[in-house]
Amino acid sequence: GAAGGMAATFGAPVASVLLAVELLLFEWRPRSLIPVAIAAVVAEMMRTVLIGSTPPFLVEAPHAIAVSGFSWAFVIGIVAGVVSMLMTKLVYFTEDSYEKLPIHWMWWPAIGGLIVGIGGWLVPQALGVGYPTISAILNGQLALGVVAAILIVKTLIWIVSLSSGTSGGVLAPLLMIGGAAGLVVGHYIPGQDSSALAIVGMAAILGGTMRAPFTATVFALETTHAWGLLPAIFIGTIAATAFTVIFVPRSILTEKLARRGMHVAREYSVHPLELISIAAVMVPRESVVSLDATSTVGSIAQRFTALDPALRYKSYPVIGAAGSPLGLISRKDILAEAQENGTATIGSITQPAQSIHPDDRMRSAADTMAQHSRRGLLVVDETGAWVGLVTMPDLIRAWSQGMAAETRRVRVRSLRTITNAIWNRPKAES
Repeated sequence: GAAGGMAATFGAPVASVLLAVELLLFEWRPRSLIPVAIAAVVAEMMRTVLIGSTPPFLVEAPHAIAVSGFSWAFVIGIVAGVVSMLMTKLVYFTEDSYEKLPIHWMWWPAIGGLIVGIGGWLVPQALGVGYPTISAILNGQLALGVVAAILIVKTLIWIVSLSSGTSGGVLAPLLMIGGAAGLVVGHYIPGQDSSALAIVGMAAILGGTMRAPFTATVFALETTHAWGLLPAIFIGTIAATAFTVIFVPRSILTEKLARRGMHVAREYSVHPLELISIAAVMVPRESVVSLDATSTVGSIAQRFTALDPALRYKSYPVIGAAGSPLGLISRKDILAEAQENGTATIGSITQPAQSIHPDDRMRSAADTMAQHSRRGLLVVDETGAWVGLVTMPDLIRAWSQGMAAETRRVRVRSLRTITNAIWNRPKAES
């Protein structure tokens, strides 16, 4: 529904699918991607029939930024990141300020509405959804002073309104603020097309604030048809996203949820257990301590009681007469059965074990253990021969190895950490 609504409104079906993936689904699987794509495409078809195929922010003249201007696209992205950071912090600072007012919360929207009205009286173009204003900014149809006024007033009234608890949008205000910021900064960059940089700024603000660079890049292209700006737009959105990831703990979309104690996962990564094979972790057959199926429960229980060092594990494979494993049995089951019938054989109380292949991933072992409530699995090769054993402690050890590998990767550094590292660097001896 969200992807279809966005596609119908902006004529951006691909960006709508990416929005669902980056911000709503938190997974990349056909079971989610295909239905969302169908909804977005159908909405785009209906939009073409009912409204037309013209994008909402179509640029009248083709724009392009040469390779020499890519560095300025990066600058626009950093500026957008700074603006995103300030807006995010100001939204929640203002929200906290409302709570300190000595009045009932029902008056907060009225205060927000009053400030919005004053802002709209000063700069009417800042009111409403503002699609015509966004289009005028991207096409360079407004004077620089008007665009600067829109940037300031729109930012203030959006922050005050959204913080007051009213139902307000995020997407359209970010587009207007980003386009205005890009145009104002681009006006002072010599030799560059300020309208093109306005499009870069619009995408960069969207990508940096929402932490959705692919959505922002494709959205800017689909809504403007400025296809020649693809490299510059992508550079700007990545720069803005990188800045906000480093200097803003959470995005404006998840900060309120985090304040309520709700965690929202926003990163896609391969599970550590998917990177480790069974063969790399399993205990080889020759190193496995096993039990004879003909042994009595009482004799094995006595060895447990005597603290036999060879029987220090929680589960053991039970080997039959032919040398093949019958299954796995736990120490707990043996001790419990010994109290009832110590003369029973180990083989008679052994449950068949689940098996797994050496080339399978440890993630499969974890799923199998959870599904069948097992603490251990037999490892068998293509011929069905028993080659080893993998247990719950092996699973935990593999997970620990995967986490350690992830921890050793480059960490995101805060500004304070970076400056401290620079200023506290040991000086060379003279």
